[in-house]
Amino acid sequence: MKALISVDMEGISGIVHSSETNPERYDYPRGRELMTAEANAVIAGVLDAEPTAEVLVADAHGTFRNLLPERLDRRARLVRGKPRALNMLAGLDGETDAALFVGYHVRAGEGPGVLAHTMNGEILDVRVTTRAPGDDVRGTGRAVGEAVRATVRSLGEIGLNAAMAGHHGVPVVLLSGDDAACAEASDLLPGTVTVPVKEALGMAAAVTLHPEEARDRLRRAAADAVTRRTEIPPLTLTGPLEVEVDLASPHTIDLAVLVPGVTRARGARTVAFTAPDYGTAYRLVLLLAQLATIRPA
Repeated sequence: MKALISVDMEGISGIVHSSETNPERYDYPRGRELMTAEANAVIAGVLDAEPTAEVLVADAHGTFRNLLPERLDRRARLVRGKPRALNMLAGLDGETDAALFVGYHVRAGEGPGVLAHTMNGEILDVRVTTRAPGDDVRGTGRAVGEAVRATVRSLGEIGLNAAMAGHHGVPVVLLSGDDAACAEASDLLPGTVTVPVKEALGMAAAVTLHPEEARDRLRRAAADAVTRRTEIPPLTLTGPLEVEVDLASPHTIDLAVLVPGVTRARGARTVAFTAPDYGTAYRLVLLLAQLATIRPA
């Protein structure tokens, strides 16, 4: 059995402020300790259920160099550093049996949620439209073969990464974070075990569990989730996919439309593209997030 544990930071118990998640701020070392301890709790839970499992841990916050390698459970292997293929899911492949998302947060614009954002704060929303076979995908206004059935999903990091796992046939069996993140996961991923480790009061405030209590709950939940992995369906978005991305900066839009297939869409903040499959859509969204870090000369 192979498990990938993707660990973000904003949804860790005890963390409520960017001073605890930003390497340049004073409280970051404490945040790293809390993050590493929760990762260890989930590793332990996976191995409680499957003692011979292969466990990879993907550091999935910011620089991807946050987890303390020397403090991580030695039974797991650590994926750290960037840039890298699959971003927050580095290490995922078709042989992975289960993905576990630890310390995740709600998408931009939702909440109240602790440190809510999507990718790097420059992406305001990602909307993915899927269509049933026979739908009108040519813009004629007439269905081909049957009535039009379009499903539009607004995705943050939870949905974007869960769908990429699903693209490889891998279910997300566990997610932890604040109550808003867990609600987002429950709505999008039926059957996924959720562990709320804090109740969000706002962007930088929460009622949080004691870190040791959170770790105990995570360990038990991880063991339960891995045991039930065959009962939890992966999130599968079948192409072709129509994608709209709202961006915070007009400069990013100017750069984005240089990418073949990406066009300006509604208003001044939105770009759009069509992808043949979800893997292509995911990589293009990652590219847009990267373009958003480029500032005008």
